Amino acid sequence: MFCQVTPRPRNAEATRAAILTAARERFSRESYDDVGMRDIAGDVGVDAALVSRYFGSKEDLFLKVLEHCGDAPDLMDGDRATFGDRVAREAIFGSEHDGQLEHLLVLLRSIGSAKASELVRRTADESFFGPFQAWIGGSDAPVRARLAAAFIMGMEVSRELTGGQTLTREQSENMQARMAAILQDIIDG
Repeated sequence: MFCQVTPRPRNAEATRAAILTAARERFSRESYDDVGMRDIAGDVGVDAALVSRYFGSKEDLFLKVLEHCGDAPDLMDGDRATFGDRVAREAIFGSEHDGQLEHLLVLLRSIGSAKASELVRRTADESFFGPFQAWIGGSDAPVRARLAAAFIMGMEVSRELTGGQTLTREQSENMQARMAAILQDIIDG
């Protein structure tokens, strides 16, 4: 069966952004091994050769998606003394940067693929854990960085799975205060 692709207006930057968005959406819904360049091209309405021209291989495109998984506000921005409070508030109540679950899903769906899992590990170490550990400082910074990240991701997933906190406002504020204290303790060591 022949599939005709509707031509898009020529705008290289917009097309590149659309391909990247389609790839992120695909990788958040399907495993790395199940996503094909033709699938992504079809989602955007371009030829698969154009996807390859802009991004190279599927591995290169996946790496680019992983780079953009860090579009959420940087954990290290802001005063270190208020780290626990501001990160817990965002994890409990959400923010204008919601959509982090999609980024987490890209990471979680990658676990089943040996190739993608290795890329995620390498990218996470280079782009996130290395800088986060340096920011935390101290001999046990790798441990504290992993604990903080796991706690934050767990709360984000919990919030997204339930469609938001199912607690009263007062209970949510109590949980935010407790999470803030735990996170700050992890960071301060």
